[in-house]
Amino acid sequence: MQTLRQFWNAFRLLPSAWLLMVQLALLIFSTVTYDDNQYKALTWSLGVLALLIIAKVIRQSPVFTFWGLFFVSGAFVFSILIFIGFDSQIVQITAHSFEALAYFYAAYGLIRYMFADRYLTKDELFAAGAVFTLIAWAFAFLYSICQIVIPNSFQNPNQPQELQRWLDLLFLSFSLQSATGLSDVMPISPAARGITMLQMFGGVMYFAVIVSRLIALQYIPHVLNRSTKEKN
Repeated sequence: MQTLRQFWNAFRLLPSAWLLMVQLALLIFSTVTYDDNQYKALTWSLGVLALLIIAKVIRQSPVFTFWGLFFVSGAFVFSILIFIGFDSQIVQITAHSFEALAYFYAAYGLIRYMFADRYLTKDELFAAGAVFTLIAWAFAFLYSICQIVIPNSFQNPNQPQELQRWLDLLFLSFSLQSATGLSDVMPISPAARGITMLQMFGGVMYFAVIVSRLIALQYIPHVLNRSTKEKN
């Protein structure tokens, strides 16, 4: 009982840490299970858990609104439909749309949360990592929608097929956002290139805005302490 209470207190105090942990776990399982149907249920369960934690993060942020829970609920419902076999193109597009909106909305809520604080805490550091993964996942969902609506939107010499695998799209998203450019997946259609340009811009702004904010939060206490000493 005591262990459960400690676990809940840790989750309550550092929701961003748990969100980041689940996102990284999803990333690991995606590399293992992308060609194995036996572990699809486990990966799907982790995805649902991530959505539930997103709902928790949104609730604790200044952007807790009806729309936030609406996006998460829609992603949850349509993910269940895909899991039980209703995987038509319309259902997939709707599910990915809700998931992208939920992830973008959670990232926006965490950014608002970081900018509302005056001092740097542990949760801000975890929130910075969580925002990066949330945005990367959200753009990967946009890429998935793009290739469903416009076939052959992406070209991959290792996978010469109409639809790219989810892991390849996620790898493309992380490559663009981190500005490493390591992905072998190339956007071909105008819509795909437009989305990639938006992510390139977002990745640069992430490092410019979020990192500078964290440095400022770390610097503020030292400035205040020095000002107090000078007055005394």
